[in-house]
Amino acid sequence: MKYSIATVCLSGTLAEKMEAAHKAGFHGIEIFEQDLTKFTGTPADVKRMAGDYGLEILALQPFRDMEGMPAPLRQQKYDMLEKKMALAHELGTKRMMMCSNVQPYSSPDLQQCAEDLHAVAQLAKQENIMLGYEALAWGRHIADYDDAWKLVNLVNHDNLGIVLDTFHMFARGNTLDTLINDIPLEKIALVQVADAPKLNMDVLQYSRHFRCFPGQGDLPVVEFLQALKAKGFDDYLSHEIFNDEFRASSPYEKAVDGIRSLKWLEDQAKEKKHTPPEVTDIEFIEFSVADKANNPVVKVLSSLGFETTHVHKSKDVELMKKGNVNIVLNKERNSNAHEFLNKHGESVCAIGLLSKDSTKSMAFAQRYHSDVILEANADTELSIPAAVGAGDTLVYFLDEKSPLKFYEADFEPLSDKHSAEDDNLVRIDHVGQTVSNTEMLSTIFFYKSMFGFETEKSYDLPDTNGLITSRTVTSPNNKVKIALNTTNASQTSSQHFLKQSNGASVNQIAFECRDIFVEAEKVDRDYLLDIPANYYRDLEARFGLEPELLAKLASNNIMYDQDEKGAFFHFYTQEFNGIFFEVVQRVGEYSRYGEENAFIRLSAQSMARNTD
Repeated sequence: MKYSIATVCLSGTLAEKMEAAHKAGFHGIEIFEQDLTKFTGTPADVKRMAGDYGLEILALQPFRDMEGMPAPLRQQKYDMLEKKMALAHELGTKRMMMCSNVQPYSSPDLQQCAEDLHAVAQLAKQENIMLGYEALAWGRHIADYDDAWKLVNLVNHDNLGIVLDTFHMFARGNTLDTLINDIPLEKIALVQVADAPKLNMDVLQYSRHFRCFPGQGDLPVVEFLQALKAKGFDDYLSHEIFNDEFRASSPYEKAVDGIRSLKWLEDQAKEKKHTPPEVTDIEFIEFSVADKANNPVVKVLSSLGFETTHVHKSKDVELMKKGNVNIVLNKERNSNAHEFLNKHGESVCAIGLLSKDSTKSMAFAQRYHSDVILEANADTELSIPAAVGAGDTLVYFLDEKSPLKFYEADFEPLSDKHSAEDDNLVRIDHVGQTVSNTEMLSTIFFYKSMFGFETEKSYDLPDTNGLITSRTVTSPNNKVKIALNTTNASQTSSQHFLKQSNGASVNQIAFECRDIFVEAEKVDRDYLLDIPANYYRDLEARFGLEPELLAKLASNNIMYDQDEKGAFFHFYTQEFNGIFFEVVQRVGEYSRYGEENAFIRLSAQSMARNTD
């Protein structure tokens, strides 16, 4: 199939939108009439520009309120469309799109509407143009696509077909029955695919602000494409997305998201789904650091019991370990880590993920248009591929089948270091990433498309200075959990971190342990986040915990939560460069993250920052 995008999806000028669509790999573009109207050149200039970028102008759109108008306005609409068809010729397109009438004075008489559309279809025949008729979800009399099909079928004209837009179809709860059983392939004039989260709200506001690319929402877009393909459809798939986040984002970045979503949609609609290899665990977290001496991150890691156990054979890189947890400190000057350091300061520059097939994982990253990094290494060293994620963070693909751990191949052990044998710290439980409000959907889809991660429901976390929205993506085996946080409020902790780090992403690393009290008692109290005493009084009231347990929790600044499946203990370190660590203990089958305690943690961190 070929891919198209409507100019309304992207920010910028018409020239910038076309350039972004070309660079992202689109084959066609729909010209939104407002973009053309405010363009300072001629329609012929637009045609030349599209040709220079190798883009077919798929359609000119949208034209509204064409059918069922009162007699005085009917001729006016016909005359207007005649002029717009001349415009379409200048653009070099043979398709135009019309939306169902929304005016309160429009006629509900289906026969009158059919006569009106037949007249414009006759005009389209003279002009060699295909008209597409779309049911707007808030149309006055035609709001469902099956009603739009009844009207198009009643008109019965070769130059009038139906526009299938997944948002308008599914926002009102329509099924695919009419598409599957009634609409012939040759009467499909245009296909527009959009997704959206499931929301219960006014459909016009829903449409204007919450549409997103396929795979970023909850609509049955995969089933829709499967139904189309079963009919033999092999024409353009096009985007028409209205979204506040998109309009505030780089046109190129959003165009790449659009291409990625269409490829994902086609992959999912195949009889045998094209799925990425499973990512099974987090193998390491890598920090870019200027120096190890007097480094606050190193100090808190040391307080948590981490020690340097290996040094790289040829680079200025060290490995700190505790139990099965690997933290890499990269000081190498000629490296991606050093570039990251110069831009973002000392922070997490990479995450190493274990894949069941790292080569195939990399192929998925390339297919879904991620920037790919492959650092030059000595012949005897591992060459680990990486994709560029949120905030310039590299995501490395390590092969689970490799006979050696990454540090066994590229690092020399320090034989006098034994703390790594401590088995109380089990693994990295989850990672927190902060992204701007214009990157949330894109980052979620990064993990969904390339790694097959699933998305959990979102939570609102009450920060002292506003709400933070948190949504976790998890690997199919539930071992890799990445909490993605964003906010619109300018003074929250999330925004504080983004400003402080110049847009870095990872600011939270949570370690799972077997006995949290053993871990807490080892940590220097200067590094623990202080939790107010009133929190423990609230715990006593909510859960009726034994006084002895409450006292142990309070003395170690440990927080607590429970549900019907189990219990959750966790404590936090102070922030360093906006980054903090968490140690957790899960009891039973508790699978959440202690969200009920988030407001206390955020408040305590805010107080600590203000004290500093």
